Amino acid sequence: MSNDPTTGDIGQVAYVLASLLLAQRPRDLSLTAMSTLAALDRAGPRRLGELAVGEGVTQPSMTTLVTHLEERGLVERRRDPDDGRGVLVSITPAGRAHLDRGRRAVAAGFSARIGRLPREDARALLAAGPAVRRLLDLADACPVRAQERGR
Repeated sequence: MSNDPTTGDIGQVAYVLASLLLAQRPRDLSLTAMSTLAALDRAGPRRLGELAVGEGVTQPSMTTLVTHLEERGLVERRRDPDDGRGVLVSITPAGRAHLDRGRRAVAAGFSARIGRLPREDARALLAAGPAVRRLLDLADACPVRAQERGR
């Protein structure tokens, strides 16, 4: 299937969708901060090092990011019950609410744009839903994402 000439075209469509998503997202937190909140929401408490690897940043950068999120009340640090020397970062109810607001804002932005499309185009997007979900499953199959989900 990777030799299919339409694969590149589909990749371009995915790029456009990702661009739209980024344009709709709230700007009060960086992409890495939002991604970190999403990872904590999805996978539960994590060590700073695990978060850094998952987000592709250095541990000092993740420490700075988590400190910023903690100051805003979006995450909290607690001692690791399995290793008293370690610290786990977890999302707070306020962090989860912030993440949910961001998701709703993005969905509303997409809905508004989709509402302006011809009905056939909207139906085509709906029909693509299962394939898009499978793409997400493929992303979850990558070692870092699987680790976040506790797989």
